[in-house]
Amino acid sequence: MDGAATILDVEDLVVDYVGERSNVRAVDRVSLQLAAGGFLGIVGESGCGKSTLCFAIARLLTPPAQIVSGKVHFAGKDLVQLHEGRLRHLRWREYSVVMQSAMNALNPVMTVGAQLADAMQAHERISKQRARDRAAQVMRLVNIDPLHLKSYPHQLSGGMRQRAMIAMALVFTPNLIIMDEPTSALDVVGQRSLMKQIRELQKQLGFAVIFVTHDMSLVSNFADRVAIMYAGQVVELGATRVLFTDPKHPYSAGLLQAFPSIHGPKQRLTGIPGNPPDLRYPPKGCRFNPRCPQVHERCLVEEPWPHVLPDRDIVRCHLYARQEAMAG
Repeated sequence: MDGAATILDVEDLVVDYVGERSNVRAVDRVSLQLAAGGFLGIVGESGCGKSTLCFAIARLLTPPAQIVSGKVHFAGKDLVQLHEGRLRHLRWREYSVVMQSAMNALNPVMTVGAQLADAMQAHERISKQRARDRAAQVMRLVNIDPLHLKSYPHQLSGGMRQRAMIAMALVFTPNLIIMDEPTSALDVVGQRSLMKQIRELQKQLGFAVIFVTHDMSLVSNFADRVAIMYAGQVVELGATRVLFTDPKHPYSAGLLQAFPSIHGPKQRLTGIPGNPPDLRYPPKGCRFNPRCPQVHERCLVEEPWPHVLPDRDIVRCHLYARQEAMAG
């Protein structure tokens, strides 16, 4: 998306889960940008803050989670500063969210058509006939026969339920769709089919996508750019092809070495030893230092800052402080 305008600019976003005794920092000074029509993948292990980040961007956090500081500029507006009434006007019209579990997100006692109509009528004065026509139109967009507007969620397959959720997200043709692991409940064939559908719709309608997943192969095939998260922080951010070819952060390299590739010579898969830290008690210095194969003394005492490299937006690692200084 070279030359495309920036539609989303997240700056130093911090999210805490507020507790009686102490707070847990789930998202720690995250900054990223997304171009209009771009496709950003966010990956990392469970509990690293991916979903919390997305819900913070969409202003859908519920207590005890709260945004502590930072900015979320979307289409020229800082969503963090907007009151709920203004946010309700923007949601679904300007940006929408596809939840992780379609079966839980869809109301089991309402037909798909009734739920689509409710979504439209909640944000716009629209006649019942126009709502039915629009519902049928978006169902066709996601390759579901409009006859299924009369179906209940349990009468649809997992893949159809996910596509129905995407149809709901498209009712007002928003500029941004945030997808929180939409393929997690699907088999491999269903995942690939759904991702191709999302990509085709994106090319057709021109919306931008934030896509949260554990699956590195999906990111490698469909995302333009990728953000690697670890322990609440973005540790590496850049173009997908560049990052997958030459990962800079030791955590990024570890993730890539943990899943097989169908191209190139056969390689032994290696995992990342240990577990992510308890965010109530993050390690001193670099948060990855207890698991890092390249850890050195500075990593144990000093937290790394995001370094900008010529071919990378950021790398949060002491290994690249000298490179950044030389590039500057």
